Amino acid sequence: MDERTKELIAIGASVGAHCQPCLTYHVEKAREMGIDDADIRVAIETGHMVEKGAMSAMRKFSASVMDSSLPIGSACSNNTATPPPKACCG
Repeated sequence: MDERTKELIAIGASVGAHCQPCLTYHVEKAREMGIDDADIRVAIETGHMVEKGAMSAMRKFSASVMDSSLPIGSACSNNTATPPPKACCG
């Protein structure tokens, strides 16, 4: 993968991760590389689309948690029936 593509992916990922310092850094780096603002905007819009999909999925998931039909720990990254110590996935 070329550096231009990696930088545009980093811009979209920064948006999806809500990392303002990351976005600032990667937009500046992209501009230094000669990537035009139109392509940077597309990367930002793509990050927002991913973010929107994740938020929609989380809304549905959080509603399902309230159904009490979800076994304890099923949403944890450890995939066990018991919650890990302290906090999930932390």
